Amino acid sequence: MSKEKQFVTEITPQSEDFSRWYIDVIKKAELMDYSPVRGCIVFRPEGFELWENIQRELDRRFKETGHRNAYFPLFIPESFFQKEKEHVEGFNPELPWVTEAGGEKLEERLAVRPTSETIIGHMYAKWIQSYRDLPVLINQWANVVRWEKRTLPFLRTTEFLWQEGHTAHETEVEARGETNQMLEIYRDFAENFLAIPVIVGQKTPSEKFAGAVDTYSIEAMMKDGRAVQAGTSHYLGTNFAVAFDIKFLDRENKQQFAHTTSWGMTTRMIGAIIMVHGDDRGLVMPPKAAPTQVIMIPIGPPKTREQVIARVDELFAELKKAGVRVRVDDRSDMSPGWKFNEYEMRGVPLRLELGPRDMENGQAVLVSRISGEKRIVAQADLVAEVERMLQEIHDEMLARAKQFRDEHSYSVDTLDEMKALMEEKRGFATAGWCGSEACERQVKEETGATSRNIPFEPSERKSTCLVCGEKAAHTVVFARAY
Repeated sequence: MSKEKQFVTEITPQSEDFSRWYIDVIKKAELMDYSPVRGCIVFRPEGFELWENIQRELDRRFKETGHRNAYFPLFIPESFFQKEKEHVEGFNPELPWVTEAGGEKLEERLAVRPTSETIIGHMYAKWIQSYRDLPVLINQWANVVRWEKRTLPFLRTTEFLWQEGHTAHETEVEARGETNQMLEIYRDFAENFLAIPVIVGQKTPSEKFAGAVDTYSIEAMMKDGRAVQAGTSHYLGTNFAVAFDIKFLDRENKQQFAHTTSWGMTTRMIGAIIMVHGDDRGLVMPPKAAPTQVIMIPIGPPKTREQVIARVDELFAELKKAGVRVRVDDRSDMSPGWKFNEYEMRGVPLRLELGPRDMENGQAVLVSRISGEKRIVAQADLVAEVERMLQEIHDEMLARAKQFRDEHSYSVDTLDEMKALMEEKRGFATAGWCGSEACERQVKEETGATSRNIPFEPSERKSTCLVCGEKAAHTVVFARAY
């Protein structure tokens, strides 16, 4: 078959098999490939550029709030994990260990970093002596390893990339302020950069981070109704400070333990982007994160090709100068129709078409990936029109995702209602919970749904527990999750 006829290979419809659709899309769009090591993936340039754009924007926000980047070792001594009992119990099933190096057995096993509270706590104990050394506001961009039993590219892999912030403060008030600030940065980033609406709230005690006093999260709904924990922020109290002896002389010259926090967002956000916005034609990239925001495709007969491409190159330079991430596909062995399908599948937010007639009229055609709308614009106004359409596409993507979430969010009063909902419809269920871990566990065992969080702004307040019928201590969002 000639290249001319190789249109986009069929993608499994979401309604037929959502998991198959997901794998089809990420492979065809060349975001990743499988590694020879189980549970690990190779980020191809298209996927890694998406992560770089996420990283760049988050990093900018962190630095604006006074955080600085550092880097800590990948290997962590086993003894460090023994210092914080709850922490080691929480991570032990997922920990890979190095027991031998250089042909010799190690005196102490080394964990391959699952998270860095312990090694960072050890270092903070050396660096912090006085209240004048506080606050310490550090972020790390790194890879971590958790030996997952079930894996899915981007959403749950043995090795993944992330950022982890670790801060130390004089007081609980200051540390809790930091925890809330970073949670709000995550919310704003998810919604206003990735066009992913999220539910913001506090994790139940059984779902909080191992070793934390309180954990807060943002939760997003995928198009199959499942939840993804999109970001977390933890108030650690003095738990790690006591374990690692992070003490300082306060303003009254008394020894105090520091209050610490940690917070993180990972490459699972790539999976969330795909599952929140994608459709049966493939990816739909949020404009602010997309590796390519505009694809320029010259069209027309061969005799006008040289003239059209010359003008495309001029317009390309204008867009590039304005900061738009733009590419030109001027390959002559692929038809415009093939290219249209290809870049729709890859989720490029905006397509720019330019042909001989457009040249005569001093115009260009812009086509939205999400709505299919074609807009004829003056070439003189191209930069402003492109920027306007990219913002409109972002707004429409966020609105559609919110609408989908709202249409798949339900109110339940009993466990039987929850069971029926999880079997028949899927989605988010708002329910009352008495606060008992036994009731929460029963929901999970009988429905497969876990508590996502106790939302700060629930859609409604529930008065009774869905399991035992006693007075509800909290209104909780439950869902099956990745």
